[in-house]
Amino acid sequence: MRVAVFTDSYRPYTSGVVRSIETFSEELHALGHQIFIFAPRYGRVHTREESIFRFYSLPAPTNPEYNIAIPISLRLKATLKKLKVDIIHAHSPFMLGRLGARCARDLGLPLVFTYHTLYDHYVHYLPLPLVRNLTRKVTQKLCVQFCNRCDMVLVPTWVIGDYIRDLGAEVSITKLPTGIKIERFQQGNPNWLRENFGLRPEEKVLLFVGRMGQEKNVDFLLRAYRRVLSAVSDTPVRLVLVGGGPEAGQFQNLAASLGLTDHVLFTGPLSGQDVVHCYAGAYLFAFPSVMETQGLVLGEAKAAGVPTVAVNAFGVREMISHGEDGFLTPEDESAFADRIRLLLTDGELHRRMVHTARENARELSARVLAKQLENIYRVLVENRARDNRQPG
Repeated sequence: MRVAVFTDSYRPYTSGVVRSIETFSEELHALGHQIFIFAPRYGRVHTREESIFRFYSLPAPTNPEYNIAIPISLRLKATLKKLKVDIIHAHSPFMLGRLGARCARDLGLPLVFTYHTLYDHYVHYLPLPLVRNLTRKVTQKLCVQFCNRCDMVLVPTWVIGDYIRDLGAEVSITKLPTGIKIERFQQGNPNWLRENFGLRPEEKVLLFVGRMGQEKNVDFLLRAYRRVLSAVSDTPVRLVLVGGGPEAGQFQNLAASLGLTDHVLFTGPLSGQDVVHCYAGAYLFAFPSVMETQGLVLGEAKAAGVPTVAVNAFGVREMISHGEDGFLTPEDESAFADRIRLLLTDGELHRRMVHTARENARELSARVLAKQLENIYRVLVENRARDNRQPG
């Protein structure tokens, strides 16, 4: 099959959405399919990117690292016809996602949409409460309308499927998490963090990987970590925060105000392989976010055999088997810190969870989930072809 992917975020920008697109694209290509990416342009394009089509774009006002595409192209439909596209897969209900949806309608192609993000939960970046409330309602309406234009909506966890159903989505919904390349996360260098950032050999690494934005709840993690240090004063533990984003400076200032400067390492953005090394060197993974549709990093941690302590919210609760490969806690600093303390001090429990995490990660195999997506595409394409053959 020949699949056109329309996305509002793509490399060099890094995010869970980008990793999802790249992972599925690589696996589908290995299965013999052709994937064409339609995405924003970042800077001047000096070399031709095979199978990637870029749109003129501008930096987002609230996040200069993220570019917003201008969804205009006079040659787009002709290009899709020339490519002989069988199906369109949108990864955003805005900008390029809507452009892809119009093309699907005009060309009579089936349309799939992956609901990656709780878009209405990101209005905290707007300045005024009244504006935030209005924007949240408008965003919810736009998302539901877009879902109902599609032939199929894919959700990474069922809790997100229920959420958009409650908002008014009536389209067919199927659960399809983003897959993990399991082998890759089992081949990291456990000494990389110590060799590159000077951590002491005896320090146990408490790891967070994610965007430095308000929605990731990193301030909660820093306060909980201070409680951990008080509770395990005889156990050397270092909090390592991997990632960049608009709030990185504020989180560094908060760490300093909490007296944590010597105990917290902000690595900034790292390459994909270096992130793999970070997982390999971690003792525990800490995930405080309350706004995840899946939390791809949770699957990555499991694949690396790293138990997780996470806040029990939205899609996260379907990624962690409580008491088996990690712990889910309420959004309470004391409860969160206590579960971290338990795993830092109970070696036998930690060893059991390491083993179970690796075993449970197999359910997220990228190849297995790509085959499921392949089947979804095939059924939709065959159904559309049958409908087109019917008279009237």
